[in-house]
Amino acid sequence: MNIGEASKATGVTAKMIRYYESIGLMPKVVRTGSGYRVYSESDIHTLRFIRRSRDLGFSIDSITKLLKLWQNRNRSSSHVKGVTTEHIGTLRKRITEMEAMVRTLEHLAEHCHGDHRPDCPILDDLAKPEVKATATKSRASSRRPSGVRSVPA
Repeated sequence: MNIGEASKATGVTAKMIRYYESIGLMPKVVRTGSGYRVYSESDIHTLRFIRRSRDLGFSIDSITKLLKLWQNRNRSSSHVKGVTTEHIGTLRKRITEMEAMVRTLEHLAEHCHGDHRPDCPILDDLAKPEVKATATKSRASSRRPSGVRSVPA
């Protein structure tokens, strides 16, 4: 099947299929004499595996590990579980960071009158000079726009 058919069968865009091939996540596929890619059933299964992994938020590095484990019938399931539990920890940390962002934005929104006046504590807060991140601050606070701070729960 060609790249368009592979895309339709897997839900992965043709652009992403080419990208996955370029970074080695997908093996180089067979090409016709005129250079068109030809995808096998095995390639389709691999693309579906990648798509499902991406849907669950796994990084490209983790997907690479999982693909190798999937293709290795002598694998230990403990290795698969290890990759997965590490990802769970990453997701939990991101959830915590996002909850802190929501609390900050809720706090700012509560203090904005939302009327015809130009005063806006949200914009004032966003415009504050950036505070240097310390080692103890979360990654989320370093990704927030300048001056936005976490608000305790």
